[in-house]
Amino acid sequence: MTEPAKQIAELVARARKAQAVLNGYTQEQVDLIAGAIVYHLSQPAMALRIAEMAYEETGMGLVDSKRAKLVQKMPAIFHDIRKEPTVGVIDRDTANGITTIAKPYGVIAALVPSTNCEATPIFKAVLGIRARNAVICAPHPASKKTTLYVVDVIRQVLRAMDAPEDLVLCIETPSKALAAELMAQCDVSMATGSGDMVHAAYSAGKPAYGVGVGNAAVIIDETVDLAETAEKIRIGKTGDNASGCSAENSIVVQAGIYGGFLKALEAEGAHIASDEEKARLRAVIWENGHVSRRVVARPVQEIAAIAGITVKPGTRFFVVEETGTGADHPFSGEKLSLVLTCYRYDSFDEAVGLVNAITDYSGSGHSCGIHSNDPDRILRLGLETRTSRVIVRQPHGVANSGSWANGLAKTFSLGCGSWGGNSVSENVTQKHYYNTTRIAEPLDRPVPDDQAIYGALLDRIAALRLGAEA
Repeated sequence: MTEPAKQIAELVARARKAQAVLNGYTQEQVDLIAGAIVYHLSQPAMALRIAEMAYEETGMGLVDSKRAKLVQKMPAIFHDIRKEPTVGVIDRDTANGITTIAKPYGVIAALVPSTNCEATPIFKAVLGIRARNAVICAPHPASKKTTLYVVDVIRQVLRAMDAPEDLVLCIETPSKALAAELMAQCDVSMATGSGDMVHAAYSAGKPAYGVGVGNAAVIIDETVDLAETAEKIRIGKTGDNASGCSAENSIVVQAGIYGGFLKALEAEGAHIASDEEKARLRAVIWENGHVSRRVVARPVQEIAAIAGITVKPGTRFFVVEETGTGADHPFSGEKLSLVLTCYRYDSFDEAVGLVNAITDYSGSGHSCGIHSNDPDRILRLGLETRTSRVIVRQPHGVANSGSWANGLAKTFSLGCGSWGGNSVSENVTQKHYYNTTRIAEPLDRPVPDDQAIYGALLDRIAALRLGAEA
């Protein structure tokens, strides 16, 4: 056995021992533990300490945004999931004689990205424990201190509640080799992180819930208030310095309002890059074909300094005008930085085509958005794009993972369906953290005839003449 395999085997053995105890807990017990974890880690002083630690360690994002994830988002997530039963019989369908029972996976491998090192371990630990699983976190090397601290606090809560503290464990010296071994030895992986890591999760030989690359493209048409919409774009784009996969990456603006909307963005703190400044930004954002860590979730003033661009005090983000998509136009891809790409369109057909071209290049299956008061256009965008979510008249970076303002499941993991190489095309939430067993009782009902089976289709189907019948 290799040294990485041995290290992970020891962690998994500890987790399985703890999970065997948790397996006997009631719904009330797991709810109490999960609620205690969320409560104590969302207290303002604790949340601020973790947010400051994450920023100091990674240099990415905003302390206030990270704090808000713990103080506001995690309690909102718990508010939603605690309504869902996860222990024993969770549903009885008497009409069809089906009883559904929830059962744990066992031990979950939880990949934790550096861009969300403060909230992801809490999210995965809480949903995992509510479904009677143990969770082992694999932190990103650049944010291991923060993730280890969060896991330690969770273990303190478990200890205080006389629950096995090894229900939540963490790799202390993270590496790709250890993460790969963890995914191979655990029962299922919850993979949030880089595309390479998600691909590794699906290649580990065990079930995995992965997430896809984000690259949200948002249409803005002439039916909306420009100032109000520009404010929403700024809120979605600048949250946590654009560290999230849901932040607006491109906007597609109707030609008649294009100039006016750029001015509205400027009023919200946008710096509209000149052609020369666009070239300078391109030179510093991408290194060897990848987005440079020097710009990821960094303040706009730092990006400007690196690129040699002078910006006014109060500048919040860059806007770069673009016409093309694909590899020759890298601004059409995900940037994870305070740089927003802007396109112009004439017809709505052109707008939908641009959204598809942008997401086909980067972000297949993830999401798109629209600011419009035309219900037909909104529906068309949902019907004609290859995305799992369409966000309407909301700050995309805030709304996409669920919020009080919409009905999407609140989460930190967003599935992108087969388009993005994922197993689900919805927000990953509590129902994805357990197995189910269905008991099927016999039913006393007659076998339907052809008319009942095929309905109005029967005559047309029966009228077909196939070669085998000749």
